[in-house]
Amino acid sequence: MSYIAPKEFAAKMIEAGESKVFMSTKDTLIRAYMAGAILALAAAFAMTITVNTGEPLLGALLFPVGFCMLYLLGFDLLTGVFTLVPLALFARRLGVTVGGMLRNWGLVFVGNFAGAMTTAVFMAIIFTMGFSEAPNAIGEKIGHIGEARTLVGYAAAGGAGMLTLFIRAVMCNWMVSTGVAAAMMSTSVTGKVIAMWMPNLIFFISASNIRSSTCICSRRGSCWEASSPGPTISSGTKSRRSWAMSSAA
Repeated sequence: MSYIAPKEFAAKMIEAGESKVFMSTKDTLIRAYMAGAILALAAAFAMTITVNTGEPLLGALLFPVGFCMLYLLGFDLLTGVFTLVPLALFARRLGVTVGGMLRNWGLVFVGNFAGAMTTAVFMAIIFTMGFSEAPNAIGEKIGHIGEARTLVGYAAAGGAGMLTLFIRAVMCNWMVSTGVAAAMMSTSVTGKVIAMWMPNLIFFISASNIRSSTCICSRRGSCWEASSPGPTISSGTKSRRSWAMSSAA
């Protein structure tokens, strides 16, 4: 596995964080866009497996393929730069400032959102036959998840719902950040993939909230609502509920 001790890969994390601060705007946006698109596609892939097999664990086992792909390709998730860039700041690397850190975070957020939105629109088209019919079983499942993942899903519980939302978001960042750090504990592709797979599996099966996967679900709900001719759409004898407009967290 070509294992690297924590003391050694911590230095690599600082260097990675420093490099992201000085990355050009164009490169940052492109890398972030691709990361958002790939992770959103992985979320759709995992939900497709879950619906078709009826086994959520199988979907969770396969979801990390998206994270591994985007990391190995050098793309950036907001969760990843939340982890790496502050390390360079805390290490007082020359030229790394709070302003530079916030600039990087803002650009990655925009890129991630745009990439995830693009995938969401594409998947909405696929699951509704170009918005000409009600979403299929996979589309319905993802739409319900998207509604539950937004404030609409938590509002009914009041303060307890907001607390649950916050804790889920914290746990998401914890696990995905662990994946970012774990990838640096090996010099081999196999080692990196195994190290990244474990925390992302825990994240997905625990139903924590991550922006890109939340975005693909909630934005599809919005797309389907916009394309629906009325409050319900009938398919044979089955009436399907309309999709609530929702916004990504």
